[in-house]
Amino acid sequence: MAQVSQGLACKTHDPFVWEETAMKPFARRALFAAEPIRALLLAASLLAATLGLMPADAFGASRIKDIADFEGVRDNMLVGYGLVVGLNGTGDSLTNAPFTKESLTGMLERLGVNIRDKTGAITSVSPKNVAAVMVTAVLPPFARQGTRIDTNVSAMGDAKDLRGGTLLVTPLIGADGEVYAVGQGQVATGGFTASGASGSSVTKGVPTAGRIANGAIVERELPFEMSHLESVKVSLRNPDFTTSRRIAQAVNSFLGGDMARPVDPGTVQITVPPGYRGNVVGLLTDVEQLRVEPDQMARVVIDEVSGTIVMGENVRISTVAIAQGQLTIRITETPQVSQPSPFSDAGTTTTVQRTDIQVDEGAGNKLAVVPHKVTLQELVEGLNSLGIGPRDLIVILQAIKAAGALQAELEVL
Repeated sequence: MAQVSQGLACKTHDPFVWEETAMKPFARRALFAAEPIRALLLAASLLAATLGLMPADAFGASRIKDIADFEGVRDNMLVGYGLVVGLNGTGDSLTNAPFTKESLTGMLERLGVNIRDKTGAITSVSPKNVAAVMVTAVLPPFARQGTRIDTNVSAMGDAKDLRGGTLLVTPLIGADGEVYAVGQGQVATGGFTASGASGSSVTKGVPTAGRIANGAIVERELPFEMSHLESVKVSLRNPDFTTSRRIAQAVNSFLGGDMARPVDPGTVQITVPPGYRGNVVGLLTDVEQLRVEPDQMARVVIDEVSGTIVMGENVRISTVAIAQGQLTIRITETPQVSQPSPFSDAGTTTTVQRTDIQVDEGAGNKLAVVPHKVTLQELVEGLNSLGIGPRDLIVILQAIKAAGALQAELEVL
């Protein structure tokens, strides 16, 4: 562009700039003010074009981060045995919990306190403010030494309440028997119990279980180096052939090559491309933000205990006729008093039972035809039109499955 300050001719095809031999100062200001507007309009047009090219269901898809995990990035369970002290008379009774007595004796001896007599026998001790507990924790992936994690504390003996207690130093071990963390701290319970002299009591929540926030310190790290990996695996939380293939297609489209392939319904293997060598974390960060529409099997889940029924979107039913009726017999006993006429010399007053029997054969329930391959909404509306409850609906679905008309997997919890 020619120098405007020197008054040279400015020729351009930009609609925001006009040709003029000598621009006035205010014209120059208008030219530079139009530049941001032009950039904004260009960005808006590009955004509109991008949105127009995106599929309509892209906004309803799920992130890979929400439907899958990366192999190696996992939690590890820790467990330990310890003692909680400082209870207000609600601890274990040592006669019913001998392991608490042995643990208390061993702890005191390690601290230099001797509670044995000359023969080596343990002297009589009966504290009521000590409880043996199991301590559990979850070691998150890539937890470094010195990181604090939460712990859960649960009573093992006959302790009544852990409220106000303090957990003593407790090693937390993993499945390999190694100590990975050490726990200690004040136990916080969400429940309480109270009782009176007459024996009546009230309990809210579970006072024999508590939690210690940041109650353990990681002492050992799990060795796992990601930067030198040549391939990573994506593990689906709900294995499915279609979903694993869609994930592989989405990753290949993003990386611009054949870098991902489904190994099985629950695993997709991704080869680290050259541009991400030494930066596997960056690759996983980009991959987990990709959106995929997960597929699911047609499934009906039934919980007979609570009467809960959950149906998937792809549940279909072939043409079938359904009739649901119940035979109800209601017997009502109405006692009535029978007494003789006034001033009668014969007869006594007595109670006579009057029995009323009613039979309901469900005459109002008719045979209903469910058409072929109805949608989930039509299926629910059709079954509800029969006027049946969840309990009867469970029996009907099981009968439809037995007849071979339910095109879905029926799972009973």
